[in-house]
Amino acid sequence: MVVAPVAAGQEPALRALLHSMNAEPGMADPRNGVVAFAQFDRLHFARLALLDDALQADLRVHGVEPKRLATCLAFIGDCDGPADEVLADLAQRAGPGLARIFAHCEGFADGADLLAWMRAHDRPTAASFVNWVGRSVRQIREESALQRALAARVPRRPVAAPGEAERLRRELGAWVAAEVGAGRLTLTPAAPTPFGWQLAKLANLVAVPLVGIVALPLLVVAAPLFAVLLRTREARDPEVCPRPPSADLDALLELEDRDITNQYTAIGAVKPGLFRRWLLTVLLVLTNFACRQIFTRGYLARVQTIHFAHWLFLDDKSRVLFVSNYDGSHQGYMDDFINKVGWGLNLLFSNGVGWPRTRWLIFGGSRIEQSFKYYQRRHQVPTQVWYKAYPGLALVEMKRNQRIRRGLEQAAMSDDQALAWLRLL
Repeated sequence: MVVAPVAAGQEPALRALLHSMNAEPGMADPRNGVVAFAQFDRLHFARLALLDDALQADLRVHGVEPKRLATCLAFIGDCDGPADEVLADLAQRAGPGLARIFAHCEGFADGADLLAWMRAHDRPTAASFVNWVGRSVRQIREESALQRALAARVPRRPVAAPGEAERLRRELGAWVAAEVGAGRLTLTPAAPTPFGWQLAKLANLVAVPLVGIVALPLLVVAAPLFAVLLRTREARDPEVCPRPPSADLDALLELEDRDITNQYTAIGAVKPGLFRRWLLTVLLVLTNFACRQIFTRGYLARVQTIHFAHWLFLDDKSRVLFVSNYDGSHQGYMDDFINKVGWGLNLLFSNGVGWPRTRWLIFGGSRIEQSFKYYQRRHQVPTQVWYKAYPGLALVEMKRNQRIRRGLEQAAMSDDQALAWLRLL
């Protein structure tokens, strides 16, 4: 997640360059002449988005005169393996194009060390969600090809005779083995989980609860004061949820529904004062803990349509950037959150300026449907360039394809199990 201010006077030229990378509005040409994303086989999604400070004006409802902030360029990628390795690969193979892009940013001089500059501007996320930890771009593509090949091969007739379903599964397995041997299909074995990643996850698993246990006596003592401070602020914090201008909404709609998956990029100011800043910091630590330890197999709470999601602090924690990639329509995405995890939205986003009024952090807020939908659309910004490594594939299909491969590799099945597996094709 590389974030850098755009140099004065460079925004129009940068917008034109980003526009030249697209095959259609907002959708990157995978082999465009600036950054050919398709050549990077560890990159799931990538986006380039311009972040302005227009909503800083909302701080005035809190009696705070906003500072003028430069428009920033955010370059965000969801990748397999260590992010630094992918950054290095990008710098090596797409260096000239990335240099053309970042030449519009402050502090990027001609002949600058591109990789060092990107590393210096790489921002850590406050929290990140990955739909299925360990599922790589290569696996997704190979399993999709396997499903298509098997779907074309499987007989389209009733399976009634005892043992016939298992016999068909074995025959298909033998055919796939022959195709793999001939090089017409590829099924790469899963790479082992790096020890360093396992160690970091274990450290997170131990450290966060341990800090909570150590801090528990203080939290118990401070709970009444926290409750008073919270409810006092919730009762008086103003809402800022006007209907977004039609032109802004049209600009967002033009970029959506060009694939089964959509992108979402939103930014907003954190409510002034240390109370909200510290509260949001703690809540994002806990969100990151839940995403790393609990929500790793297809679900974010009860929502199953999100590929990746990230929360990032900007400008000394005075603003938060939220980005996600999700399946289905924007309307369905928002309804999913309202109906399934509205309390989670409130926990985090109620710390943002103008959020619909909440009670005790979790009640109200996003449940005030129209205000919430106006709010999130108003804070959403266009994503100028967006790339997806596997167009047309939804998460439900990836999960199906994963089950197909596992069923194919299983040593034996009962006839009922084999019939259920055949139905996946």
